[in-house]
Amino acid sequence: MNIEMKDIYKSFGKNEVLKGVDFNLGQGEIHALVGENGAGKSTLMNILSGVLNKDSGKILIDGKEVDIANTNIAKEYGISFIHQELSDWPELSVMDNIFMNNEINNGWFLDRKFMRQKCMDLLKRFDLNIDPDTKLAKLSVGQRQMIEIAKANLNKINVLILDEPTSALTNNEIDKLFLLIKKLKTENVSMIYISHRMEEIFSLTDKITVMRDGKSVAVINTSQTNEKEVVSHMVGRDIGDFYPEMDAKVSDVKIELKNFSKADFFENINISAKKGEVLGISGLMGAGRSEIMRSLFGLDPKDSGEIYIDGKRVEITKPIDAINNKIGFVTENRQEEGLVLDESIRENISLLNFNKFTERTFIDKKKEKDLSNSLIDSFRVKSTSAENKVRDLSGGNQQKVVFAKWYAIDPEILILDEPTKGVDVGAKREIYDLIKQLTYKEVCIILISSDLPELLSLSDRIYVIHEGKVNGELLREEADQEKVMTLATGGKL
Repeated sequence: MNIEMKDIYKSFGKNEVLKGVDFNLGQGEIHALVGENGAGKSTLMNILSGVLNKDSGKILIDGKEVDIANTNIAKEYGISFIHQELSDWPELSVMDNIFMNNEINNGWFLDRKFMRQKCMDLLKRFDLNIDPDTKLAKLSVGQRQMIEIAKANLNKINVLILDEPTSALTNNEIDKLFLLIKKLKTENVSMIYISHRMEEIFSLTDKITVMRDGKSVAVINTSQTNEKEVVSHMVGRDIGDFYPEMDAKVSDVKIELKNFSKADFFENINISAKKGEVLGISGLMGAGRSEIMRSLFGLDPKDSGEIYIDGKRVEITKPIDAINNKIGFVTENRQEEGLVLDESIRENISLLNFNKFTERTFIDKKKEKDLSNSLIDSFRVKSTSAENKVRDLSGGNQQKVVFAKWYAIDPEILILDEPTKGVDVGAKREIYDLIKQLTYKEVCIILISSDLPELLSLSDRIYVIHEGKVNGELLREEADQEKVMTLATGGKL
């Protein structure tokens, strides 16, 4: 199936989101759709999949103009959209999820025996060794995503749209997903792949369409371009080297963990981090990286071990203890743990900083507003007002609000857990620059990242965690991807 989208326009009120977009998809092609958050990628795909109606423009399938007025019509054409946020039913079984809205009846009743057999055949086709009666809630995010893809293939599928499909997957699950994508390609299924991860785009796709400010600005054969050129199209300028040169002066030890342990998560962790240093924490998903830092911050208190700050032993059993010791924590899950989505930007920034604008029991609204506006400007949060809800911001701008909130407490230690997850390339570079600025202020940065190029480029040192234990330490000048992965998988150098 060949698809052409021509001169597509879409507005929400006075906000013009798509401004004459062109997009072409060939049969059996894996086509990357990239752009900064807010460029219009999801809106364009929601139009193709029948979730939204275009204001004007044409959609042609195999040269014939069609009207995809709703998701049922999209399904008739074999178009399926696997969204970043899974829309499944965790308390129902795998079989019930797969056949939701596609039930098979035998007279008045569901033919559950036939449905179960068909479900087993479908799971086998996708190499999913899962019992159809298993509740979805018992499966990993990766398995649930595979089931969503299997469900899309219950009937004939021609086009599969994947929106940030690897954002919550382990490395093993990513490998399985890529094998599945390549298998579907051999079956002439066309795929649209939306991702901020350049290494995935260059390893999987045939073509790249770049969107910027609601327009399609470039269409390139993947084999004939490079990351720098794609990023330049995305942001509309040459951002030079993607990672800044980290050249802050590293001085005395700021924080030290001794014999830090928590049953079933990590054991005898002995690490230290210095003023002005970016200390990288690496390891496979589930190795205990985040759990160590959550315990340090008092979210999930340790069982045993000691914390020293500036050589003095401190007790941290809850987050307020960490905050009082000038420790901030940008968590991996910004939407559930880092922000109050239905509150304004101003209110989110103010959450930890009432002492800066409160006198006795009264809030000085002018001081509060001045603080939030100053940080919005400093962190280049793209918004028309500090009173806008955080929910309405792009992922990159939400992350900048989290940074601003912690920056306002004047942290001396800042833990960053996957700080650029789900963030577009332009916002990534801005976050990297923020990290660099913090190191100039002698802030000690502890960086957890699954993005190895990011970790290697920003870190002065890296501790590698394997199955809850430190399996090695690497200095910047000796670290490379092969050494990190050797240590992360339990090997020795």
